[in-house]
Amino acid sequence: MNQINCPICGNKCVKAGKTKAGTQRWLCKKCKTSLTHKIDNDSKELQIFLDWLFGKETQSIMPGEGRTFRRKTARFWDIWPMPPKIEETKDVLFLDGIYLGRKACVLICCDEKNVLGWYLCRYEHAGAWIALMKRIAEPRMVVSDGGTGFAKALKKVWPIAKHQRCIFHVFCQIKRYTTSKPNTLAGVELYCLAKDLLKIKEKQEAETWVTRFTEWIKKYQKFLSEMTVDEHGNKRPTHERLLKAERSLLKLIKENTLFTYLDKEFINDFIAPSTNNRIEGGINSRLREMLRNHRGLSIERRIKAVYWWCYMHSPEPLSLSEIIKTMPTDRSIAAIYQRMNDKSRLEKSLSLWGDAIVWSDLHKMDKSFTEWD
Repeated sequence: MNQINCPICGNKCVKAGKTKAGTQRWLCKKCKTSLTHKIDNDSKELQIFLDWLFGKETQSIMPGEGRTFRRKTARFWDIWPMPPKIEETKDVLFLDGIYLGRKACVLICCDEKNVLGWYLCRYEHAGAWIALMKRIAEPRMVVSDGGTGFAKALKKVWPIAKHQRCIFHVFCQIKRYTTSKPNTLAGVELYCLAKDLLKIKEKQEAETWVTRFTEWIKKYQKFLSEMTVDEHGNKRPTHERLLKAERSLLKLIKENTLFTYLDKEFINDFIAPSTNNRIEGGINSRLREMLRNHRGLSIERRIKAVYWWCYMHSPEPLSLSEIIKTMPTDRSIAAIYQRMNDKSRLEKSLSLWGDAIVWSDLHKMDKSFTEWD
């Protein structure tokens, strides 16, 4: 039997009869405090909820087709697990976004072991990336797939960190332009160049690849400059898709983000990755599997499911009882927005009555006064 301690003085309590409802009453002999001990099942029920969310079990095979489960765990859908603030500098960080709906994207940042941050936005843009990155200490190197607005956010928040574009995403982008079976000789050679990107392991190989790409541009310069006249008399490049592939590679070479993983300053300290596989295969794929196992969730619950997964895989998550006590809920967030809305409404109404009062209107100070003792 568990020992009951007094919540006032901390001494051991003894049994002192029962209440009318049959509940055991306890008495502290030192401070004469009488109390009843209530068993808190919230942590246990939260663990059941998380086991279901991260597992493959469906509610249809539960007793009563999951009605009891839904009744006991419904309140946990109101909780928003929030990311921690990371102050320790990491060598490499991986960043990417996962879309859960047409206008619902969760940006995620992780290292080799844990999820370090996440942020909800409508789509990938600089402001959303900045909000995510501000809570995380600047790393030495960042690997990303080149999402919209990321380069701008990187210069503003982590200006010293080196950027590596995911080589596999670069290859996939070129493949979309050329297809896997190009119809032209220029497309065949460019597709082969893109495949060779995945095999580069040394700086000399990278320099050789850049030379081959430069020779490809010179070789097919006349071919790529061909124009086609449409029925309205407008001219447009005949090989427009090849030109887009060429410009995307030239941009990466100019920005020095294609072979950052081969820099000498990284080779001597740690193994610098060239791809974003850590977050794509280790996090995004598992999130998609979780959502696939529980298909039919509303968009809000899909977002919260991602939040729960990310938080439980963060460096030092709180205990389940502390999560219930400290994490914000739908009700607490709504109350904050209501207070902000009321304050904004009041500030707008002040201008209708006249100019708002400022400190100097009620507190005058004579700077020339010199008669202090």
